[in-house]
Amino acid sequence: MSSDKQLSCDVAVIGAGTAGLAAERAARANGATTLLIDPHFAGTTCATVGCMPSKLLIAASKARRAVLRAEVFGVMATDVEVDDTKLLHRVRAERDRFVSLTQDSIDEIPDGIRIRAKARFADSNRLDLDDGRTIAAKTIVIATGSRPSMPAPFAALGELALTNQSVFDIETLPRRLAVVGAGAIGLELAQAFSGLGVSVVVFDKGETLAKVRCSRVHAALKDILAQEIDMHLGVEVTPERIGDEVCVRWEGKSSGEALFDRVLVAVGRSPVLDGIGLENAGLPLDDKGVPCHDRATMRCGDSHVFIAGDVANDLALLHEASHDGAIAGRNAAAYPAAIETDRYVPFSIVFTDPQVVSIGDSEADGAVSGTADFSDQGRARVEARNEGALTLYAAAPDGVLIGADLVAPAGEHLGHLLAWAIQNRMTATQVLTMPFYHPTIEEGLKQALRTVCAATPIAPPVTQDTGTPAGG
Repeated sequence: MSSDKQLSCDVAVIGAGTAGLAAERAARANGATTLLIDPHFAGTTCATVGCMPSKLLIAASKARRAVLRAEVFGVMATDVEVDDTKLLHRVRAERDRFVSLTQDSIDEIPDGIRIRAKARFADSNRLDLDDGRTIAAKTIVIATGSRPSMPAPFAALGELALTNQSVFDIETLPRRLAVVGAGAIGLELAQAFSGLGVSVVVFDKGETLAKVRCSRVHAALKDILAQEIDMHLGVEVTPERIGDEVCVRWEGKSSGEALFDRVLVAVGRSPVLDGIGLENAGLPLDDKGVPCHDRATMRCGDSHVFIAGDVANDLALLHEASHDGAIAGRNAAAYPAAIETDRYVPFSIVFTDPQVVSIGDSEADGAVSGTADFSDQGRARVEARNEGALTLYAAAPDGVLIGADLVAPAGEHLGHLLAWAIQNRMTATQVLTMPFYHPTIEEGLKQALRTVCAATPIAPPVTQDTGTPAGG
């Protein structure tokens, strides 16, 4: 660092979210001098408006749903009430705790590295700050994140239009909620509010929920959600504010209109690239205006610039953002040397109840598939959660697992087991040699694994457990 007005470093990182923090740590750990620039240092998207507050709302919804479902076990509950104030206070209090923990980790960054300012490219090696200073850097990492998309007709609704950035600050639960967007955020929050007693309707111009690839799994998910949520897919929506209500009109596969207290707009998130002077960096851009980059190094073309996290518009998931940042930071520090990194197997979870999981390649990429139905799976039936479906994809000739789609009880745990197996290129036969405790949800994998084995020329091992019937 040279002077108060002219700063210099090896690696400058724009943005202090998950990816930016990981990039700065990785660059510094690899011997680089670093600067981390952010106008707010408010915490990560995950802690403030994403993963954690949404799971807090989902947890509250699950608690109410469990009470209402207890009757199936002969446990009778009456007068189930939701205390809006207490419920939403806990969501915000715990969210703020997570944010505080994130900010504590930011505060541990050595003095002189954090720069509270907005940065703008002057060229590919120099940043202008809005406080009048400039930074000369050997390499620069863009980690500016993303923001919720808000089309103009919904923005015109004012405070009646919610996004995942504002929904956790409402003071009371709406009676009627329209959710526009049937992706991960839309479905998670739609089901959470429905479970809390809110009347919810989901709209989407597409006809696929949560980008589910397998038709069997998609049909199972649609049937599950339809038990509690009205859905209109393949429709265009027009909102209009009428006093303190919103009239939503829709046309397409179905048509109609209805009044709602609030509209949750969940039509996607856009990379935050405006205002950073990207045009001055000389980077090639894709058709969405995002710098073209190599996911093995996170370098943008042959430039001095790297990119990481949601702004890269690859996989907007926390574990991927953290991995992006570590890769970008290490390569920025090592520049001009390039260190290629094998990426995780693609792995996403939608935290509906039950969870939706997508891993690796799809049916289009596999020669063999195996399926499982959870409607009569032993442990799932014990828990009265016997619903869902799973499809595994494998490559011939030896049944190496390459992907999976599922909606199933304990889906987040089944998903992890399968993601680890797929990333390690295990065959269905090898997975079947692992111990499966009885009775567990994990036993539900066996049906699909055996189907894959039966379709490949490699015989199952003689030590393989032939399984237990659904009844135990």
